[in-house]
Amino acid sequence: MFNNNNNWLSRLGLLLLLSLVAVNALAHGVDDSTRSFLQQHSGIQFVPFLYIGAKHMLTGYDHLLFLVGVIFFLYRSRDVLLYVTMFTLGHSITLLWGVLGNIQVNAHLIDAIIGLSVVYKGFDNLGGFKQLLGRQPNTRSAVLIFGLFHGFGLATKLQEFQLPEHELLTNLLAFNIGVEFGQFAALAFILIAINFWRRLPSFERFATLTNTLLMSAGLMLMGYQLTGFTLQ
Repeated sequence: MFNNNNNWLSRLGLLLLLSLVAVNALAHGVDDSTRSFLQQHSGIQFVPFLYIGAKHMLTGYDHLLFLVGVIFFLYRSRDVLLYVTMFTLGHSITLLWGVLGNIQVNAHLIDAIIGLSVVYKGFDNLGGFKQLLGRQPNTRSAVLIFGLFHGFGLATKLQEFQLPEHELLTNLLAFNIGVEFGQFAALAFILIAINFWRRLPSFERFATLTNTLLMSAGLMLMGYQLTGFTLQ
């Protein structure tokens, strides 16, 4: 009976992961109501931008898949905090720099690199680099570097709307704070789920499959975005 429950929970986790990927391919981006708000309002809009930032992170499945890979084998709270801080630092820098400095990058290419980050973390979790290169790349540096690309991905979404420069910095800070709220809310749920799963015998058995699915999800995201770039 207990084994049946373990198998059911494992299958449910895998189904949720696949659902995230499917929804991402169809819905990732800025919805029409958010688009309308950003285009029609000017001046300081701290609370709305806070909400939009949190909403975007909670529906930014590529970001969440990467974070799942980052924390999948982290067992100590100190390590989780360290790696999430590296990611946060990276995407905060390029989000602000990209919009305020009007750094123009192709959204499809950036999102393809974000998909690559998911592939990278899944491959890293599977020990692929140790087998291929004989050593593991510096994981902290990788999380920081990919965090920079994730920040550019967030920046490209805002740049589409040519936001008025008046009080832009304040609104961007509110958006970034919202992103952090959304990120930590998502992480809280993910950590609870993973920590519960770790207590079950099925965790080790399905860890390889889960990270293989992460790689597959990243490859799907890369293909989706590179196709969009080619057809652009």
